[in-house]
Amino acid sequence: MSQIVIVYHSGYGHTKKVAEAVAAGSGGTLLAIDAEGNLPEGGWERLAAADTIVFGSPTYMGGPSWQFKRFADASSKVWFQRGWKDKIAAGFTNSATMNGDKASTLQYFFTLSQQHGMLWVGTGMLPSNAKASTRDDLNYVGASAGLMTTTPSDASVDEMVPGDLATARAFGERVAAITARVAPALR
Repeated sequence: MSQIVIVYHSGYGHTKKVAEAVAAGSGGTLLAIDAEGNLPEGGWERLAAADTIVFGSPTYMGGPSWQFKRFADASSKVWFQRGWKDKIAAGFTNSATMNGDKASTLQYFFTLSQQHGMLWVGTGMLPSNAKASTRDDLNYVGASAGLMTTTPSDASVDEMVPGDLATARAFGERVAAITARVAPALR
């Protein structure tokens, strides 16, 4: 059976809720990066055993959180030994505004995955961009390269947009389907 690990940092709980929705769709397990940018004990081993690694971070000031960046920098030890080569990768981010320069965070995740020699999975979804579209439609934010969600700056975790969480679950389902098709050939 394929293993999917969602490694993420969440500053205020919103990104954690997105990670949980991705996990619900993918059947993956969560691996939280703590407030100091560290993985819990056994975290690196869990990533080594995974077929797929999904990266997640809020977008702060046009990029991933410093805690995620610290984790990414620490992955240079794995990079040197090509430990994640040919694993499947994907990514997601949340910010308070519809744009919020989230594409920069996804590009960071993509670049990180490519440095590691990983295979990237995008959303595979069309955007909900018709006049009749609402915030509760799948992929209303319109992301292709990875999952983007938007939570107003004054919204609690319980007030997150249901359509964004449904999009996160659908993204998780796509990651799981790609992993099931591709991972056995890569082992």
